[in-house]
Amino acid sequence: MLSRGRSSDVAAAEEPTAAAGDDPPSEVTVPPGSSVPTTESVLRPVRSGNAFEETVERLLSVIKLGVFGHGERLPAERDLAARLRVSRVTLREAIRTLQQAGYVEVRRGRSGGSFVTYRPKKPGKLRLRRIVKDMGRALADTLTYRRVLEAGAAATLAERGLTPEQRSYLADRLREVETATTDTFRRNDTLLHLAIGELTGSHTLAAAIADTRGRLNDLLNAIPMIDSNLRHAHEQHRAIVNAILAGDPEAARRAVEEHLDGTAALLRGFLA
Repeated sequence: MLSRGRSSDVAAAEEPTAAAGDDPPSEVTVPPGSSVPTTESVLRPVRSGNAFEETVERLLSVIKLGVFGHGERLPAERDLAARLRVSRVTLREAIRTLQQAGYVEVRRGRSGGSFVTYRPKKPGKLRLRRIVKDMGRALADTLTYRRVLEAGAAATLAERGLTPEQRSYLADRLREVETATTDTFRRNDTLLHLAIGELTGSHTLAAAIADTRGRLNDLLNAIPMIDSNLRHAHEQHRAIVNAILAGDPEAARRAVEEHLDGTAALLRGFLA
């Protein structure tokens, strides 16, 4: 378990946390080269009384979902603290904990910052079966919840329509998945699914999609990267994006449902 050496009371005494009722900044300043221009679905304000643990959880989610990949720099400390609505002291302690656990590396100097060192590892079958056993009925519940969330998000985008900039952004996410290597496919696949949630403009929906993806991440990473599976995934992704861009809500909903049903079937087959 990740833990820190100092209490949150000390941190709070050193530097006040942003008021809970304040409006969040309109946009996080993300370093050039980062994967997603907005990370609101995962870098949302900390709400619980235990700011340190929830800050660690938020940052772990950003890293494990691949929003910031290996070697990329996290947003500046000031921007992260403002987005999470925590003190910079609490944020530094959280980053120090992640550094000790091997998730980030902190570099000093003008070009310094917190850089991601985490590389996802494919879990073994025994660990996967332990995860499935621990989840119990929650696994089927999570898969159903994901299906409803993402199908609804895609249908909403198709019905409402996108701006030229949003259309370009979605097309870019699709292109990155289609040109990904087997090592980077799962990360880019995640970013495409998160983008569909983000583009709805609903922070609640986008956060729910990100949280659900996070709960399934280890299982999804375990699906073998077989050429036939990848080709089928590319076809399904294109069907989803094309339906959204064509303004066809039913086709978009159906394409997402078929895609996620196929993923669930692959999981069941692999874990059988």
